[in-house]
Amino acid sequence: MRSWDHLDDLWSVIRLHAEDDWYIYAVGEQPPAEVSNPEQLHIFIDEVDIILRRDHGEEYCGIVYVDDPLQPTFVKIFDPNNLGVSCGFSDNPPLPGWVMSKLMPVDLHAAVALPGNRRRWWNRLFG
Repeated sequence: MRSWDHLDDLWSVIRLHAEDDWYIYAVGEQPPAEVSNPEQLHIFIDEVDIILRRDHGEEYCGIVYVDDPLQPTFVKIFDPNNLGVSCGFSDNPPLPGWVMSKLMPVDLHAAVALPGNRRRWWNRLFG
């Protein structure tokens, strides 16, 4: 999603289909065994949107990727506080902070540790 308006559009599409089976995964935590309920989905979107806009601090979004904006099944959301290098490329590009998926996510816990502030935030939402 290049622009914040595009991100708003994506959130609207996902909210319209909140009854669909969405897994919400904080990379570094255990992957969910069950899909989220619509209330959890709405709360997650509200809360992660606040984090993205507050912590990214840019006029553009550019840190949320989706397979299909009109019929999304997979969304990668990068943590604005863990973006790696600011220009060029990285030998170890960062993993996304969060994944929304129609498929059960795989465990990436061994690959990355969730920062303490994000772990507390996640536990407040889903713990």
